[in-house]
Amino acid sequence: MSHQPLRTARTRLRRFPQRGIFDRQAINSILDEGLVCHLGLADATGQPFVLPTTYARVEDELYIHGSAASRTIRAMSTGQPVCATVTLVDGIVLARTAFNHSFNYRSVVILGSATAITDPVEKARGLTVLIDRLVPGRSNEVRPPTSQELKATSLLVLPIDEASAKIRSGPPGDTGDDLLTDAWAGVVPLQTSVLPPVPDPRLAPDRPIPAHIRSWRQETPN
Repeated sequence: MSHQPLRTARTRLRRFPQRGIFDRQAINSILDEGLVCHLGLADATGQPFVLPTTYARVEDELYIHGSAASRTIRAMSTGQPVCATVTLVDGIVLARTAFNHSFNYRSVVILGSATAITDPVEKARGLTVLIDRLVPGRSNEVRPPTSQELKATSLLVLPIDEASAKIRSGPPGDTGDDLLTDAWAGVVPLQTSVLPPVPDPRLAPDRPIPAHIRSWRQETPN
């Protein structure tokens, strides 16, 4: 488990610093709620790339999934500096002025270098974590990856050593004479909803939805 400080010169927030949070528990809660992270790095030519992918937090590390054929994933596995971001949008902030429109959001930025997991047993264990991160108990239902599938898959580990969270919440930031503007102002809340599962049409018509999916959906806020 990492004991390095999350707050560094590179993670210091320069714009709206009052929204910055460096508490590990707060950062972990955002990471655990998100489903997709965006990975950014510059290749050897200086060209920046941003790659969306799935991930799972395991204690103070981020497990990152990718294709072994991905040029970006291969570059990350060599130890190049990488930036991982996760953003949750909680609402659209509608202000009285165009300038003050915003979002309520929670985001995390992680800086560091990723390491590729090459041991087949450890990689298979990590991919199981990723599958169960999507729906707990899912790995017990499906066929595990073959050796060929493991070769085609990359699994990276990014330490959560240098990170920051940024959170905006509440009403619009209108002040002064703008409060007299005759326009509706407020927040339109947004959330990710878990809808009823849609079965693959190739399943047997009487195949029930597995218990791990039913219980997960009941426990997940809609």
